[in-house]
Amino acid sequence: MTSSGKWTKQELLSRPVEHVDITRVDARALVDGMRHTAFQARNLARAADIYGMMLADKDCAVVLTLAGSMVSAGLKKTIVTLIENNMVDAIVSTGANIVDQDFFEGLGFRHYMAPGSPEAPPVDDTTLRDLAIDRIYDTYIDEDQLRICDDVTRKVFDSCAPGAYSSRELIDQMGAYLAEHHANIPGIVLACHKKRVPIFVPAFSDCSAGFGIVMHQVERPEPGTHVAFDSGKDFRELTQLKLKVKDTGLLMLGGGVPKNFAQDIVVAAELLGHEAPMHKYAIQLTVADSRDGALSGSTLREACSWGKVDVVHEQMVFGEATTTFPILASDAYHRGLWKGRPARKFADLLDQPVVAR
Repeated sequence: MTSSGKWTKQELLSRPVEHVDITRVDARALVDGMRHTAFQARNLARAADIYGMMLADKDCAVVLTLAGSMVSAGLKKTIVTLIENNMVDAIVSTGANIVDQDFFEGLGFRHYMAPGSPEAPPVDDTTLRDLAIDRIYDTYIDEDQLRICDDVTRKVFDSCAPGAYSSRELIDQMGAYLAEHHANIPGIVLACHKKRVPIFVPAFSDCSAGFGIVMHQVERPEPGTHVAFDSGKDFRELTQLKLKVKDTGLLMLGGGVPKNFAQDIVVAAELLGHEAPMHKYAIQLTVADSRDGALSGSTLREACSWGKVDVVHEQMVFGEATTTFPILASDAYHRGLWKGRPARKFADLLDQPVVAR
């Protein structure tokens, strides 16, 4: 702090968030112990068993869904490990995780640990606003750097031929940008680009990509001169994957739009005249409550009534995902049931990549 007792921006952005490395911690003994306990510990152990079933089932495609702020909270490396070892075949996410957080870090920026606690913060949010620091609970982001991220998304859109694209196509183009300019910085977008794992962001405007597309389109106001987001194409492409593999498993962190989007492809496939089985396996790690009727906390058994999720191998785990997910992922990694699992490269099965100008 300065002599006047005030924090400087440099001091507040001095402790970067470090990402959890599940390869260095073997959670198998912990999960084995949880299997003989109760409450959410036992539920987490059963969820770990179901994820193991997904990985052992070589005919099953695993879809990871991400809601909340998972990347800023230190889970990027965990997710990248799953991608690189063929433990995830497709991702459905909020834009915040993929663009504002992962792509943001892929540009060389970081998230930072806030001092004190959110319940008794040493720096109030008005002061943070004056310092151009954005807060996610107990994590800080440099707003000036986030504006750079906004602008880079605009540059990516500027490099594409005019037309309507799925978020999957444009995120892959963002991965190509990182591969060209920041190939030494590990991240989800970069890893998925290299492994050909498609990423879908149904609400693509609700992140830095939204700011980028606004700037891009305002500079090219005439019809047929700019890029646009086609969320219907996102839905069709993810449904194509369901039709391709039939058996699917869901690993869901949080709820929201990604959860429903991934579940709905079963119904979409049926409406297209195909017999598509319900998701064979499903896990959700969440703190949402089912009693308000909202989607995020709705149980997987409720999804069965909609014809989306089978109830044979499903498990809700009511616990915050930054705590539960590294345990589940570490257990799966060290049990090794993913070994020999094919790299499905679903991105290559979909439409041709974005055409550069």
